[in-house]
Amino acid sequence: MGGPAKLQRTRERGALNARERIAKLVDPDSYFELGLLAHSDVPGMEARTPADGKIVGVGRIDRRPVLVKADDVTVLAGAGGRIGSQKSKNAVQLAIDKGYPIVNLGEAGGARLPDIQGSDGLSSMTVGTTMSKRRRQVPMAAAILGECFGSPSWHAAFADFVVQLKGSCMAVSGPRVLEIATGEKVDNEELGGWKLHATVTGLVDMAGETEDECLAMIREFLGFLPSHAQQLPPRAEPEAADTVAARQASLMTLVSEQSRRAYDMHAVVRALVDHQHLFELKPLFDRSVITALARIDGHPVGIVATNPMFSAGAMGPDGCAKCTSFIVLCDSFNIPLVFLHDTPGFFVGKSAELRGMPGKIINFVEALAQATVPKVAVVVRKSYGMAYGNLAGAGMGADFVFAWAGADISFMSRDVAVNVISPLDERASPEVQTEQAVRREQLRDELHTTSAPWRAAGLGYIDDVIRPDQTRRVLVDALEMARGTRSEGMSEHALAGWPTSF
Repeated sequence: MGGPAKLQRTRERGALNARERIAKLVDPDSYFELGLLAHSDVPGMEARTPADGKIVGVGRIDRRPVLVKADDVTVLAGAGGRIGSQKSKNAVQLAIDKGYPIVNLGEAGGARLPDIQGSDGLSSMTVGTTMSKRRRQVPMAAAILGECFGSPSWHAAFADFVVQLKGSCMAVSGPRVLEIATGEKVDNEELGGWKLHATVTGLVDMAGETEDECLAMIREFLGFLPSHAQQLPPRAEPEAADTVAARQASLMTLVSEQSRRAYDMHAVVRALVDHQHLFELKPLFDRSVITALARIDGHPVGIVATNPMFSAGAMGPDGCAKCTSFIVLCDSFNIPLVFLHDTPGFFVGKSAELRGMPGKIINFVEALAQATVPKVAVVVRKSYGMAYGNLAGAGMGADFVFAWAGADISFMSRDVAVNVISPLDERASPEVQTEQAVRREQLRDELHTTSAPWRAAGLGYIDDVIRPDQTRRVLVDALEMARGTRSEGMSEHALAGWPTSF
């Protein structure tokens, strides 16, 4: 590492050094370092670049092998040199070949000068194609633990899961370089702070208060996933049946029959999953939809659930991108998908159209159609328009579609439909307005009957109409049937090459 003085400065600012981070991430005494004797190939820099600023090796997380790489900020600010970069690329290829998840712990100031300067320097230090051709053969996680410009930002953009330490920064270039190159003055938080990436760009899945918290998030994320794409995800001990059963009755009263009354879908999801525990990805990015890893009967599942507490559960372009990304993750690593509907449709309007809403909706549909893991959908209260299809409604490739008895399924809500079909003429005489009101009420009753789930169930579009307190049991049975005995839930991995950032 960079010597006692630099290590002391790292401690004084309350940060862990690269090897301390690795030690906290992996199982005790399990790390086997590679390339310890590496150093810069620039003459005169050998002694100043121990390990060439990149710590690389294989450790274990929950007894499973994992490749862990960490930037050593005590060596020339962690900036990447030619030898360290090549060491990192070689290790990534090793992990892909051997079936090890990849973790990158980032804190670095981009590429090192003079290594990358000049035609020969730049040509020798391009990002390469190893990461681009990973095709999700193994999971990849990244942590942003300090100032991260260039390489650690690329690693995060390549990753399946990104956690950012609050107070850190992830960007292409740092504020100083930006000011010199463009004259723009901006601080780290504005340029690439956690709030920006958690709420606006969606590039960060979670944010942590401390380094320990960030590292624990990576461990938990990997615990839901297989070591590589040709394995099924690890099953945990299921929650005891009596504790699960005790909370199912709450589902009978959690959701109001009044479709405009908001509630938090998290409460419904927690009632259904083991130990009421969710590992939610991108929780602050378009909050109209929840995307979370959880377990049902011990098996990892991916939950996609619209949330009426935010925008009434109407997804916008960010919500579509969030769902698409999550479907790709789950399908790539053989995690079944559960869709819970309570949505008035997609968020519409000029702001959504300016951001390419039709394309976002269809990207979502394409990912759903190509996903071959088990898929089960439940309409909790309402599901209208195109959103019904995007959430794996009838005809969209789900193995099973269920609806609660009070569900409302149609092209649009009854009130909107009545106003379209039979608008009230306020200029008409009182007698005509009375006739119109009677007709509108009759129409509303007719639409109530036609949008109830029984008609679709009677025609075979919906597999069953269920009571809320039956949902957990139905999901357990449906997921077991959907796994089958041939593939046992293994995906065909048609989405493995889908871009990792959106």
